[in-house]
Amino acid sequence: MRVAHPSAAGRYLALRHILVVLLWLLLGMPVASATDVIILKSSDIAAYNQAINGFKAALPSGIVLSEYDLQGDLEKGRKLARKIRASDPALVFAVGLKAAKAAQLEIVDIPVVYAMVLDPSKYGLTTQNMTGILLEVPIERQLAMMRNLLPQLKHIGTLYDPAKTTALIDEARRLLKPNGTDLIPLQVNNERDVPGGLRALLPSVDALWLVPDSTVLNDESLRFILNTALEERVPVIGFSREFARSGALLCLSVNYGDIGRQAGQLSRKLLDGQLSLPMKPWHPERIETSLNLKTAKFLGIEIPRDIEQQADELY
Repeated sequence: MRVAHPSAAGRYLALRHILVVLLWLLLGMPVASATDVIILKSSDIAAYNQAINGFKAALPSGIVLSEYDLQGDLEKGRKLARKIRASDPALVFAVGLKAAKAAQLEIVDIPVVYAMVLDPSKYGLTTQNMTGILLEVPIERQLAMMRNLLPQLKHIGTLYDPAKTTALIDEARRLLKPNGTDLIPLQVNNERDVPGGLRALLPSVDALWLVPDSTVLNDESLRFILNTALEERVPVIGFSREFARSGALLCLSVNYGDIGRQAGQLSRKLLDGQLSLPMKPWHPERIETSLNLKTAKFLGIEIPRDIEQQADELY
């Protein structure tokens, strides 16, 4: 397997260059020596395209790019992935879960870098030839920002489905314990449990922390959660600028273009032989802060000047 030995990607490129020179000498004809990189995206949506633009901008000259869209169809993605493997590119950039999953199922001996995938380990994106850029904000940074913004914070509440986000909740508990702050998690097993669970939780917490749990959060439940928390005068901390725009006090999120740029930098290092697979995925380098000043005023919360000045977005 190409990735089974350190710096395999770099040796692949060196061998390819030698073959190009030999063909030129033997056949007396020019042969393209550019590196081929394939982009496989789950669907044609703005977030994925922003990541792809960032990826392209980070690559060096001399890269020949081809792009394929599986249009939300995993089976189509697997067929495309088989064709991609047969074409033997130097690297594959998989954007979105379905693209990454198709690559994981069909491409076993070519480096694959993924992006725009939430919780990749949950979906088995841990094979020896795969790595990528994580989509989540590190828990440590989220909790640190909460404490900076709300220094009197003692009880943080959250709703979660134990089948989906237990590991995240356990890690948050561990990190909060030395700081004298309690995490009060309330389990919900299905979407119907959310309204009752929220009403039971809010009276006992100083802030509500939203985690990326698909049982808890959807378009309908998000509006209910934000409105109910505001009625109870409990600030909400989230992970998407859209939450802040809709009334959450604070949100920490990633920039999709930056995620793509990091994926391009990672890919470049793999192609140059500076890094080798297997390797753990990278955390996002840049985190964006969104604050809702109207919510802060309504709740009587004074935003520290330095946090307001450093925020990327204010509402």
